[in-house]
Amino acid sequence: MQRILRSSMFLFLLLIILLSVFSFSGCSTKGSQQANQELILATTTSTSDTGLLDVLIPVFKEKTGIVVKVISVGTGQALELGKNGDCDVILVHARASEDQFVLEEFGVNRRDVMYNDFVIIGPKNDPAGIKGKAIDEAFRLLNQGKSKFISRGDESGTHKKEVSVWESVGIEPKGNWYLSIGKGMGDSINMANEVLGYTLTDRGTFIKMESEMDIEILIEGDRTLLNPYGIISISPDKHAHANYDGAEAFAEFITSQEGKDIINGFQLEGKQLFFTE
Repeated sequence: MQRILRSSMFLFLLLIILLSVFSFSGCSTKGSQQANQELILATTTSTSDTGLLDVLIPVFKEKTGIVVKVISVGTGQALELGKNGDCDVILVHARASEDQFVLEEFGVNRRDVMYNDFVIIGPKNDPAGIKGKAIDEAFRLLNQGKSKFISRGDESGTHKKEVSVWESVGIEPKGNWYLSIGKGMGDSINMANEVLGYTLTDRGTFIKMESEMDIEILIEGDRTLLNPYGIISISPDKHAHANYDGAEAFAEFITSQEGKDIINGFQLEGKQLFFTE
């Protein structure tokens, strides 16, 4: 009788252990699946502020069920988030920095996504006399300090482009006319408007704000002002917790024909902001 009771007790305990193991396994799988349904995208302010992501992301979610959480910062900050494993995928616009990011194996599978362009904006009466000038000549005129120039000063893709132009003409801008504010594009445009100064901006962000501005586009169309965007998945070898599958799914979506059609069809004030070809 005691032998039967012991056997029954043993089987009962074994059953409890097995149920606990399966229950824990099920919770882990569910947790893993839930994590894979979330994706953290670090991207530039221009893709967020213009509203482009508000059009792209809902379509992606409907197709995949993946919820995309957006961190909108400058390109430099987005790359740092990627290096630290604080996001799953980055959408940025500073090709040299992107290539270095991949070379250092923080990211994989960089893809071209789209492009827009930078423009120089400033007062309508243009005291620096740059309107219609070539970009190098315009920056030499701005260096005369007749008006304020607002620099983002935040290591963003826009700031990197501005710095590269100054370097190309052999000028290190300094003086009380040159204001490096360490803020985003919207704040930089607002300050340029307030002081009736100049700044370099992506076209899309300015178009969104243009109706409230007393400044206007003075230089556009220069090939050196083209602004290409790339998307990069965070390397799972560097950060095993990164949602690599979700990142690749998002990258494939926005570079697909469907994604391209959405990007090319996106407009503000009747103007196309981004181009895929």
